[in-house]
Amino acid sequence: MSSDTRTRMIEATVEALRCRGVAGMSFTEVLRDSGAARGAIYHHFPGGKAQLVAEAATRYGHDVCAHLAELPAESPQHTVEAFLAAVRSVVQESACGGGCAVAAVTVSTDADDDTLRQVAATAFASWVDQLAERLTTSGLPHGDAADLATTLITLLQGAHVLCRAAGTIEPFDQVARTAIELVRSRCHD
Repeated sequence: MSSDTRTRMIEATVEALRCRGVAGMSFTEVLRDSGAARGAIYHHFPGGKAQLVAEAATRYGHDVCAHLAELPAESPQHTVEAFLAAVRSVVQESACGGGCAVAAVTVSTDADDDTLRQVAATAFASWVDQLAERLTTSGLPHGDAADLATTLITLLQGAHVLCRAAGTIEPFDQVARTAIELVRSRCHD
């Protein structure tokens, strides 16, 4: 964890969002996990919980987008396989009670729901755009790449929910096999 107090607080909030969502996270937990003093909350986040949550979800969104930018683009099938391999461990955490920090803000009960919804919409759109760019680079036409990227991000988010509910990674493995077969049949790699 970073030594910068503000960064540590954001990192602790990301983890809290992944495990408990907006409604379940508390300043006490963030302070404990970040090692920050109570006065750090409003010093670093004058907008309170809404600002801290929005910044944490934004940060998580940027981090995921950066990982997507590193996917190989040899062929559409290789890109999809690399995406599924990269997200499998994250979805595995969902089977054990984790989740997506960006998705967590879409079910917020705070008064700032529209701001948080926009943070999530922006993050998801950036993921789709980045994944579509990798798929286009791999040889898919832009429209097909955008459709497949949207399908894969939707698959990822749905897998978080189903795996968390089932307590197993099996729903992800099932849909991953189907996604790979779909790409194979359409791209003839």
